[in-house]
Amino acid sequence: MKKVLGLGNALTDMLLNVEDYELLELGLPRGSMNLVDYDTALALQNRFASRHRSLVAGGSASNAINTIASLGGKAAFIGKIGNDEIGRFYVDDMCQHGVSPILFPSKLLSGCCTVLITPDGERTFATYLGAASDLRAEDISMEMFSGYDIFHIEGYLVQNHALIEKAVMYAHQAGLKVSIDLASYNTVNENYEFLHGLVRNYVDIVFANEDESLAYTGLQPADSVAQIAKECEIAIVKVGKAGSYVQTGDQCVHLDAITSNCIDSTGAGDLYAGGFLYGLANGFDIERCGRVGTLAAGRVVETVGTKLSETTWNEIKAYVHSFASRL
Repeated sequence: MKKVLGLGNALTDMLLNVEDYELLELGLPRGSMNLVDYDTALALQNRFASRHRSLVAGGSASNAINTIASLGGKAAFIGKIGNDEIGRFYVDDMCQHGVSPILFPSKLLSGCCTVLITPDGERTFATYLGAASDLRAEDISMEMFSGYDIFHIEGYLVQNHALIEKAVMYAHQAGLKVSIDLASYNTVNENYEFLHGLVRNYVDIVFANEDESLAYTGLQPADSVAQIAKECEIAIVKVGKAGSYVQTGDQCVHLDAITSNCIDSTGAGDLYAGGFLYGLANGFDIERCGRVGTLAAGRVVETVGTKLSETTWNEIKAYVHSFASRL
């Protein structure tokens, strides 16, 4: 089994259910990721102080890496946390789920993401990066990539060009397959040229949803996956209830979504990526990789947050074993 290394923002998610009008009053675009300062993050938390909330270790790449470990894969995660209660919660959660943490200390408070979930299951992020934003290019060394086969990063890191370029360059030089999740349509729009250059020069696997792929290519899903596949080895475009497209070379596979009772779409794309990479690490073809990702994504939308129960993980693992044994 190949080993997967992730790099991303070490964030703890605070999940809140809100009404549509409340999201409108906040002035946050539905489905977007918004970087906020400490005062704004605190104001959001105070506004909904009486509302029930769930606290879970999150972050896009972290969610994908946790998925791989929860399926029985070998995975590690690089990030940065503060010396505080949220940072300690984050470390404990990673270890509990079988991830090897490579977490640098910061003098800043640990990052926290307020996830606002509307009744249709759509999620809007207000992210205070804190210590996560303190991760620097000088923290990355060539030795970190030794013993790993796949390197997965989140597009949210593109605000730090030096960090992401150094990391993918080292991974590429060390012979790892490099994977990136484009993260958010507004992230793609704001870093269009940089992301295209990154993919063409260093990236082997690209994950995007339909909004991100549209921002990246200007094309609809079936055409955009073909366009992205011209720049990398494997392209994946997720289209929610319409499933996903996976393409490598001239081979394109469309996978139907599974029937799910969606109550919170937080982490669906991350768990898809984690399931897909778990399959890749075990030598599955692209269709089987996509099926693992599809099932993981379909199950996580049925719960609030990104953590699945042991029963659900056992269901997914049994499904994976049913066709893995035939390889």
